[in-house]
Amino acid sequence: MWRLSESILGENEEQQDNLFGDQEALCSVSPLQRVYGFVACLLAGFICMFLSMIVFIKPIKFALLFTFGNMLAIGSTAFLIGPMQQLSMMMDPVRAYATSMYVGCVVLALICALCSPFQGEGYPVGVPSFYEEVVVIDTQ
Repeated sequence: MWRLSESILGENEEQQDNLFGDQEALCSVSPLQRVYGFVACLLAGFICMFLSMIVFIKPIKFALLFTFGNMLAIGSTAFLIGPMQQLSMMMDPVRAYATSMYVGCVVLALICALCSPFQGEGYPVGVPSFYEEVVVIDTQ
């Protein structure tokens, strides 16, 4: 609190430069711009997830929109804490299992959506891959 009051009052210019630590030196984005980026990315993720519910019948569009929206929503916190800090927190031993499950489900959902062997071989459009995608995205 003492550093904050000094930096606001401008009594100690050296302390003001180090208020945000080394992160401020790496990125020239102001804290307000970080909040704007976070909100914009989070809203874009929610819009993609909402649109995926509208195209639920089309498995490829559904999987792509839902996965992209989910990644945008989770990645939006990188605006607040920084991408390196977020990656280090995701690789924390407590969260490593959940992170690996999430990344695996994202990759598996995209594989099921884009590389289904049943599409275009006389089967109804995307029926076998649709059930696979629902299971993978539900796990996601």
